[in-house]
Amino acid sequence: MTQLESARKGIVTEEMRVSARKEGVDPEYIRKAVEDGVVVITRNRLHRSIEGLAVGRGLRTKVNANIGSSQDRADIEEELGKLRAAIDAGADAVMDLSTGGDVNAIRRAVLKESTVAIGTVPIYQAAHDARKRGKSFVELSAEEMFASIECQAQDGVDFVTVHCGVTRASVEKVKRQGRIMGIVSRGGALTAEWMKFNRRENPLFEEYPRLLKIAKKYDLVLSLGDGLRPGCLADATDRGQIEELITLGELAKRAFDEGVQVMIEGPGHVPLDQIEANILLQKRLCNNAPFYVLGPLVTDIAPGYDHITSAIGGAIAAASGADFLCYVTPSEHLRLPTIEDVKEGVIAARIAAHAGDIAKKRKGAIEKDIELSRARKALDWDSQIRLSIDPVKARRLRDTSPPEDASVCTMCGSLCAIKITCE
Repeated sequence: MTQLESARKGIVTEEMRVSARKEGVDPEYIRKAVEDGVVVITRNRLHRSIEGLAVGRGLRTKVNANIGSSQDRADIEEELGKLRAAIDAGADAVMDLSTGGDVNAIRRAVLKESTVAIGTVPIYQAAHDARKRGKSFVELSAEEMFASIECQAQDGVDFVTVHCGVTRASVEKVKRQGRIMGIVSRGGALTAEWMKFNRRENPLFEEYPRLLKIAKKYDLVLSLGDGLRPGCLADATDRGQIEELITLGELAKRAFDEGVQVMIEGPGHVPLDQIEANILLQKRLCNNAPFYVLGPLVTDIAPGYDHITSAIGGAIAAASGADFLCYVTPSEHLRLPTIEDVKEGVIAARIAAHAGDIAKKRKGAIEKDIELSRARKALDWDSQIRLSIDPVKARRLRDTSPPEDASVCTMCGSLCAIKITCE
């Protein structure tokens, strides 16, 4: 049985018990939330080296880190270094988006070493395999697309992004809308081109029951991808994006009815004043399924600092009800991320997630801030650093500018307000 089928039978699985312990909630809460479709547990039944990750309503906002090779840079050891950096920085899940080199070997190495849930985008492998065979992606058969999904599920991948909502109707709406950036999702663009070339509907939409069968077999969580997400602020919340979201809501219901767990992916580039509306739309149209957002980025003019623009948007999204934040690194729009970029991206997204949890009044969130504040009031520097979200950086910054008086810092010295009022 899948986690969802077990929940419907009143069974509290081991994954539910572990998730409840981590979240500080009653196991029955997790079971009922899974039964209602507002929480998913990402753990492929073949991926036994992880405990599983619960994502959704009433739980801590989770953070995902993307890693993966490209056609220009494919080094398996580098990708494993990124995996370690992401986990060490506190990522709850990692997606392997490899498109270059031996993608099968990279994915299997990542799955073997990871202690967190692993996601993928199988259409990338389908495109990669087609290229190796001297074919264009548009020449792929539906059979080959589904084979990539099955292959990755067999390897133990816990969740997959599938662009089932990119249909001929939704793509036509994007064209009629007149976007600046058009389609910016790689999976969305590949699917749109395949449909155009073959003059056929998207196989993942047309043969959706086949996808559900695979997902059910492995208890694979379907992350219904936003292939028509906006790539700039000017394109946000347009007809194409909303048409796709409506379709994803319908597909989520069909999956739920079949006992398959689903979460929904969201934008993208969104102005501050539209973020809450996007969250409310998703929750309303998709029966409160967990929402997984990329950022969102709140301005387009900060290449090199997009981990900051996405953290701003991510905090607002989390506070408004988003359940899962996909990090963005300083390298976004510029290059393949380095190991250091991965760390910076995870830390920025964790700050956003935590800020959102405080706003949602989640139990245990603001208590962490209060504990650090008490240490700060006591001028207890070791505790301040230990309690910080990045103790290594906090320690490094303090040690590179040591004060004469160890009870203060070099910013205020003897004029430290806390020390003055305590004397």
